[in-house]
Amino acid sequence: MSRLSLALPLLALCSFPLLAVDESKKEIVIGTTVGDFADMVTESIKPQLEAQGYTVKLVEFTDYVMPNLALAEGSLDVNCFQHKPYLDTFSQSRGLELSPITQVPTGPMGLYSGKSDSLEQVTAGSTVAIPNDPTNQARALLMLEDMGWLTLKEGIDPLKASEFDVADNPYGLKLIMLEAAQLPRSRQDVDFSVINGNYAASSGIPFSEGLFLERSYDFINWVVVRGEDKNKDFVQDVIDAYNSESFRDYAVKRFEGYKYPESWHD
Repeated sequence: MSRLSLALPLLALCSFPLLAVDESKKEIVIGTTVGDFADMVTESIKPQLEAQGYTVKLVEFTDYVMPNLALAEGSLDVNCFQHKPYLDTFSQSRGLELSPITQVPTGPMGLYSGKSDSLEQVTAGSTVAIPNDPTNQARALLMLEDMGWLTLKEGIDPLKASEFDVADNPYGLKLIMLEAAQLPRSRQDVDFSVINGNYAASSGIPFSEGLFLERSYDFINWVVVRGEDKNKDFVQDVIDAYNSESFRDYAVKRFEGYKYPESWHD
């Protein structure tokens, strides 16, 4: 046998692993807050992706800080829990490169009863619990302004409003700043509580009990990935799963009263 004939099988053996390496991602780790976004993954998104050959792992969080840090450091591949104003503010302050890829059905923020059980019961000095993180605090203040309970200063960036930007407080409301996850439990201690949609849902509070629900679409939530991954095949598969007909049908039935992605209305 010639040296050439011996070399050809050897070259084939050496080159075969390079040609056979499947660089597509086999496992997708998705992080969400506890509740509705986690349910969307386990009940619809995970089965769709696993039918395509992926292994999907869900990691649940009870705060709004760790899901982005875990994504940035690589412990997660995808997260789903935040609206774009929060993502932009968090990414800028931490120097992170995170990219929103698709909107998801989002429960509206709402004002819920505490010691007082109707809007007409607001009185001088009523206490109102609102989220203490900057973007959701702004969101709550915008909603209270929409209700006519507060007026914000002219010329401010409404998505960055804080309690210091209140120009007029006709009821003398006392704003109580709490972690968003604590808001459902705060109701017994305050007159009213402004609760994020996901925490209302995970606490079993129906949106129909909301005394007022936000009307803005600025705060619909997004699925987010690392900037370096946004053009990868697995990310497109995640996008497709969240926009599939099966997910839409599931979400409309399972999450009645939610704001749905704007693209669904086209």
